[in-house]
Amino acid sequence: MVLDLVLIALAIALFPLPLMAFILVLSSARGVWKGLAFILAWFACLVAVIAIVLALTGGEPPSPRSPPGVAAIAAKLAIGVSLVFYGLRRYRSRAARAATADAGASGDSGDAAAPESPAPSRMDSGSVWAPAGLAVLLQPWGLVAAGASTVVQADASHATTFVALFAFCLLASSGLLAAELYMVFAPEAAHARLLRMRAWMDGHKEQAIVCVCLLLGLWLTAQSIYQLTS
Repeated sequence: MVLDLVLIALAIALFPLPLMAFILVLSSARGVWKGLAFILAWFACLVAVIAIVLALTGGEPPSPRSPPGVAAIAAKLAIGVSLVFYGLRRYRSRAARAATADAGASGDSGDAAAPESPAPSRMDSGSVWAPAGLAVLLQPWGLVAAGASTVVQADASHATTFVALFAFCLLASSGLLAAELYMVFAPEAAHARLLRMRAWMDGHKEQAIVCVCLLLGLWLTAQSIYQLTS
């Protein structure tokens, strides 16, 4: 269970879309407080999912051969297959867009288009707690569902289980926490560097999404098939 939780938490932390949005939140007016609201909502979602799973299982992992145990493994298998198909679809969509862009560039007259100026951030206005709703919407729920299917195996009778679950939440939130602390202790440097990092991520987000979904999806699929057949 621990290895699965580590891999899933890393996948959540490396998923680029929430971090890209979080950087915009930090760069807005009162960004530190808005970032804190974002992190609290993000962390609360993870804790709520874990609490619901533990409440449903009673804190006792089902036997692998029992109907609940088989259902949990089957759910993990379905999530893994879904992640693989989602990653492949994103890859094919990216390849099609690249081919279209190359075709358009070859037929271009050669005049370079002027770069567009970035749109003003909408985060500058609104409540400090508005980013909390954004954190809920941007939570990678497919990856969180994979974590929930793994938490089914958690044994609440051991204190180490709660340490592992807390570490899962912390690792899954590590990118957000690092950016928040950087903005707190070095706001001027953090503002410029985080925006540059976001610009770089914007150009590589599709590759990151494809890699995260394919790698984690293949791991979950292979592991679930092994558990069902062994």
